[in-house]
Amino acid sequence: MSSSSGRPIAEVIDLFCGIGGISHGFKRAGFRVIAGYDVDEGCRYAFETNNDSRFVAKDLDDVSPKELRRRFSGELPSVLVGCAPCQPFSTYKKGKVDDRWCLLQKFAELAIEVEPDFVSMENVSGLMDYKGGTIFHDFISTLRKKYKCSHAVVDCSEHGVPQRRQRLVLIASKGKSPITLEAKQGAARTVRDAIGHLPQLEAGEVCESDPLHRSSRLSNLNIERIKSSKPGGTWREWPDHLLTACHKAETGKGYGGVYGRMEWERPAPTITTQCYGYGNGRFGHPTQNRGMSLREAAILQSFPEDYEFFEEGKFPGFKAVGRWIGNAVPVRLAEQIANKIASEIKNCEQN
Repeated sequence: MSSSSGRPIAEVIDLFCGIGGISHGFKRAGFRVIAGYDVDEGCRYAFETNNDSRFVAKDLDDVSPKELRRRFSGELPSVLVGCAPCQPFSTYKKGKVDDRWCLLQKFAELAIEVEPDFVSMENVSGLMDYKGGTIFHDFISTLRKKYKCSHAVVDCSEHGVPQRRQRLVLIASKGKSPITLEAKQGAARTVRDAIGHLPQLEAGEVCESDPLHRSSRLSNLNIERIKSSKPGGTWREWPDHLLTACHKAETGKGYGGVYGRMEWERPAPTITTQCYGYGNGRFGHPTQNRGMSLREAAILQSFPEDYEFFEEGKFPGFKAVGRWIGNAVPVRLAEQIANKIASEIKNCEQN
């Protein structure tokens, strides 16, 4: 999608950009991505290579409103987007101290000072209840000083992402009415739809034609375990000699999804930063005896199959790439948000 003149619909600055999940969704929708900001220098190659944009390695505390305002040309509508680190609000972090929640308010304060035409934020649904809801209340109250805001918890599988992932999406506009994100109509994309065509791999193997299509090694014991696992099943179906100590403990009996296989005809489970590990969730391949590859994880996050994550011959390791993929905003969700903003811009130009 682009404007009738062929020029970009609007200009975008992406805060907490990572490898560019949000930015790439907006680029696909016809927006020009001016810059992405993030503290992780390792994300530079993927962000710049895939988004025709500039990566700025900078802490948000060191970013001034004046700097952001200067980047916008003033010739097109402006959009500020971002996904503040979601770990403080995640169910995986319950009981752990994490002070990165303050970055959310910093994002809101920058938005108020910069005054772009549109603001969008994506995060985990747990943000709404964090610290009794006060953090999100303060965040949206700040934005409402200058914007009409709409927010909702959405299921990414209803927006073209082949993954069950609940996310909080906020869109803020200077227009007369808030912009809402409706669910996409039609059947959800499945694991088979997304990755069923990829070349077969053994555990620990790297695809010759795609260095991202690689799976982590498995011990002989874990090879036995995955061979005993059925798609959608649990470790409770294993013979006793394959059970781990945590499975036998009372505290581990409720975690039926670990060491599980995905199912071909359903969307994938939520892709996490450790999704490449067979024992970290239901991340086993539906039929092959291995965990999911990094390329499969990226595709299940709706990144295009040709999205580049690192320079040739410079694989940074499963931990780094897994973190980049798991922390990313699904590209198709970002594209749906961008399309809603594009429609609003078009309506404003016609009136």
